[in-house]
Amino acid sequence: MGGQRAISVPFVVPGPSGVAVRDRLKHPSVEDERVLRLVGDHLGTLASRDLKARCESGLDHDNGQWAERKRVLTVESSSRWAGSLTKATHDQWGLARRAQLAHVRGLEAAVRLIVHRLSLPVGQKGGKRAPGGYRSRREWFAKSRRLRVLEDRLRSARADWEAGVVRVVRGGKRLLNSRHHLDAAGLTEEQWRERWRAARRFLAADGESGKRYGNETIRVSPDGEVSIKLPAPLAHLANVPRGRYVLSARVAFAHRGEQWRDRVTANRAVAYRIHEDTVRGRWYLTASWTLPPVTVLPLTAARAHGLIGVDMNADHLATWRLDVHGNPVGEPRTFAYDLSGTASHRDAQMRHALIRLVHWAERHGLAIAVEDLDFTAETTREKHGRQKRFRRLVSGMPTSRLRARLVGMAAEHDVPLIAVDPAYTSRWGAQHWQKPLTSAHRTPTRHHAASVAIGRRALGHPIRRRTAPPPAHRSDGQGHRTVQAGPGAPGREGPRPRVPGPRTRSVRAGRGAKAGDQRAQHRSGHIAEDETWLQDSLPLSFQERSH
Repeated sequence: MGGQRAISVPFVVPGPSGVAVRDRLKHPSVEDERVLRLVGDHLGTLASRDLKARCESGLDHDNGQWAERKRVLTVESSSRWAGSLTKATHDQWGLARRAQLAHVRGLEAAVRLIVHRLSLPVGQKGGKRAPGGYRSRREWFAKSRRLRVLEDRLRSARADWEAGVVRVVRGGKRLLNSRHHLDAAGLTEEQWRERWRAARRFLAADGESGKRYGNETIRVSPDGEVSIKLPAPLAHLANVPRGRYVLSARVAFAHRGEQWRDRVTANRAVAYRIHEDTVRGRWYLTASWTLPPVTVLPLTAARAHGLIGVDMNADHLATWRLDVHGNPVGEPRTFAYDLSGTASHRDAQMRHALIRLVHWAERHGLAIAVEDLDFTAETTREKHGRQKRFRRLVSGMPTSRLRARLVGMAAEHDVPLIAVDPAYTSRWGAQHWQKPLTSAHRTPTRHHAASVAIGRRALGHPIRRRTAPPPAHRSDGQGHRTVQAGPGAPGREGPRPRVPGPRTRSVRAGRGAKAGDQRAQHRSGHIAEDETWLQDSLPLSFQERSH
């Protein structure tokens, strides 16, 4: 393989397992906001207590303790609220454990890399697979001190992981730390406290099939009426019988509204979450439900009509359409997005770029090929060292968000999505496709060339093209007219086998004259082709005849 790593087989990405839609609670009254804040604060306090109890039990937690926690919460809320609280606590604890394990593995990788580089002589150069030594004694000494810090952090993280100790902040660690840097965050103490209270509220309820409109705790009717089951201590706030409060605000889901209305009409489970956006001064309701598993389209059927190769970058999507034979068709297209500004602006930019890509694929009946990127282990400062610009570039690429958005949008429009191994796509694309696709009226970038490489790998074709040999080897007598790109190419990308027979294309094998045989020329006494006549001698002049 010439030192290349094994390349995994392309596969069709399965669709999403669930869906979530959000809409604004339009024109809530002052009483509605007061009730929502009271209920959210009360349930948020219970959620904090339950999370503390779960963290204290650690790895010794079992179903009996879970049931006991639920019984304690039921007294101060209701059985359904208690079920939602304990489930949210369980999910949050599990997420913290996964993040803790990822942190431990990241520290282990950093320690291994520093130890390796410290063991090498100062100034020794590295290769493509392994870095060399540090550049100077000063850098070597600084990294030796950093190694001790990382080893201490690793010991502490390992001890927490083995003991089952996690540290979770309800409301978010970033918002908590901004309390000590209000000037840098541009907030006053009152503004920060308002955001802190809103982030720690709990107003989420799981759905239940068979119940009215699919949820007994937060119920939304098909016409958009929202009602909440009040906890026991706040039952006096009810404005309708059975301890419920009906909001004057209504919701109308513009996106997937028909799907949501069909579910609630059939009393199928729908989960809801209500939260306040303190910056805009608005309340939102999010509805979510699971989707039934769908049979994944076979790979051969997904690429039957060609596809669109997509190269994801920090500020744009570089795409090119390919036919079933792997040939680029038409002109390359670029879908740009701006990831500066607020989170909502960045999200809107990504959605706008992706929906244009999906509409293009849907219009022509094509699949979409993307790289199966994962940069979670590629952003450490120890891996890339002084390459701060590259680290910022990799960290700024929203690969997971783009991938999640694209999976949902493609499934909604019935567009197959094929994931391929990202190995060598940018390098081989620029090496073998950028120059041949450049013309007087078209100048593709290396990202467009990478999209061609991605598409060819998804179609099952090799990326590297046959290149012309040196001029001295372009004759039939010295070998083939073309050779394979690069030595050590695997399998089908290897040199063509020697075929016996003539190397000309005008006659069949075993027939005609050989180009290198000098006896095959029209000379006296020699047969040039498989014919019966011989060339006569040259005619004599008139003087020679007269003599």
